[in-house]
Order: sequence, then C-alpha cells, then structure tokens
Amino acid sequence: MRLTSTIRKMHKLSPKLGKTVSLATATGVIAANSFGGSIPLWLMGVGKVITGASIADKAVIKIATHWISSNSALIDNMLPRKDWRINLPDDIHTNGKYLLVSNHQSWVDTSIVQYIGEKRLPLTRFFTKFELIYIPIVGQAFYFLDFPMMRRHSKEAIAKNPALKGKDIEEAKRACALLKDKPFTLLNYLEGTRFTKAKQAQQKSPYTHLLKPRAGGLSLAISALGEDIDGILDMTIVYPDGVPSYGDLWKGNIKRLGVDLRYIDIPDALFESIKQGGYENDEDTKAQMFDWVEQVWRQKDERISTMLADFETSPKAQDA
Repeated sequence: MRLTSTIRKMHKLSPKLGKTVSLATATGVIAANSFGGSIPLWLMGVGKVITGASIADKAVIKIATHWISSNSALIDNMLPRKDWRINLPDDIHTNGKYLLVSNHQSWVDTSIVQYIGEKRLPLTRFFTKFELIYIPIVGQAFYFLDFPMMRRHSKEAIAKNPALKGKDIEEAKRACALLKDKPFTLLNYLEGTRFTKAKQAQQKSPYTHLLKPRAGGLSLAISALGEDIDGILDMTIVYPDGVPSYGDLWKGNIKRLGVDLRYIDIPDALFESIKQGGYENDEDTKAQMFDWVEQVWRQKDERISTMLADFETSPKAQDA
C-alpha cells in the first residue's frame, strides 16, 4: 500500500518522473519474470511433451498464471488512479470453456484481456503462426501452453503439392483439440488485424468503429471444440482518449478504458451445422455464419458508440 501511494503521488507531483518510474519498474519486473520463469517452463514443458503427465501440464499453466498475475499487480499498484469501467457477467468462472471474440485496436488489447480474465476466466489462448515456435521463450511457451499453432500453405505450395489442400484446417483442428480436457478461453480477433482508419477506408467497412469481421477462425474453433464449450463471449474494448501503444499502458497513460464482456447466442441449428463441418463444406451454412457474425458486429459497433458517449456524459474525477 505504501508503494502504491508513493507511485501515485509521484505521478501527481511529477508526471514525467512517475511515467518513467512506472515504465522502468514494469519493464524490469516483466523481464525478470519472463527469464526467471523460462527455465522451469522449459523443464515442465519438455516433461509434458515427453510423458504427457498432467502434473507437468498443470505446472506450465501455473507458471503462465503467475506471470499474468504479476502483470495485473503492476497495473493495480504501479499506475496512477484511472477511470476503468468494466462490465462482466456474474456467471463466468475459471473452470469454464469459452470461445472469446473481441475487437482489436492495439497490442494493449491482449494485456487487457489477461487483466480482466485473471481469477475470473481460464487462461487465455489464441491462434498463432507455427513459425513463432522458433522465437526463444515466447514461441516455446505458446507451444507448451497448447496455443493452437497454425501452419498456412500458400497457393503456390498447394499447386505444387495438391495433398496440402485442407491440411492447415486439419492441423488447426488437431491443435484446438489439445484444449478439450482442460478449462480454456480461446481468443479470436474477428477483424484479423488491428483497426486503423486507413484499413477501414481501404476495405470500405460499413462500421463506424470496426473493420469487417471474419468468420473462419471462430467457425474452426466451434468445429473443433463445439461439444466442449460453455459459451461464446464477446468482449468490447474502448479507449476514449485514443488508441494506446504498449508503452502507454505501463507509463500510466491509459486513464480511461471501457470493457464490456457478455455472452452471445448463436442459433442452435447453425452451431450444430458448423460442429459437423458445415462451414467448410456447405455454402448455405457459411452464408448463415457470415450473417450472424455481421449481426454481432453491428451490435458491437453501436455498443462502442454508447460506451464512448458514456465517458463524455458521466466523467469521473481522477487523481494524478
């Protein structure tokens, strides 16, 4: 508590110094946790791969959870007072199995998802490129934690070897299947990339705050995990003061943030059809899925407008 008070006073009396201290402290703590946890992560991860032992799997998840908890503690204790408005369902829990969709604006988004999910949701995972496995520490952590890692085959490669057609989907489903026997939150940014005004104009997006959504990743996850999920969650993130950089988070520059998390319902018939592979094999199912995703996105676009307006009509006093 004394440290928290000191840091916040520093932000108030000397904002520049406060930001420097917060960023330096966060960088040091995150780096120390990352490197300090890498050895046990490697040992437990290799043990998991070789033996398949559940105790090794649980140890790997515990290491990752500790890393996220440390980051969350930094947010709570190292940053100045903030107006963060967070709306969550009452019935989410750490033993659940969820698919999570979200809008995407900044590298900060994933840290916010982890912060919101700590002690409320299972460990968040997301689709990654298989090539990331070669990045020291981070790539292996993704692999040991059963992040679905996708190999994409180019049109040229498929033309040379037709047997590769559809292999990326099969491999992605096998990767998702690794999550079946454990709690999970599988995150999918439906826009496929971070929102910018330039991208919005380029694709002629019909939404005010969003890019056009894609349905393939979510459909793949439903196909691989449909029988096991407890619900589909939709997270909406807004930054009323502008899209931040990752450094802005740790400097304490994100004074205002809005997060709305809610369940979204997909029609039972559509859900069952996708579970049976209909998205890949049936054009009618694919069209219905696109219609449903676009409906979700229209509602999200309106929600973003409402959330942003709420900050302007009911501002809260802030210290520092």
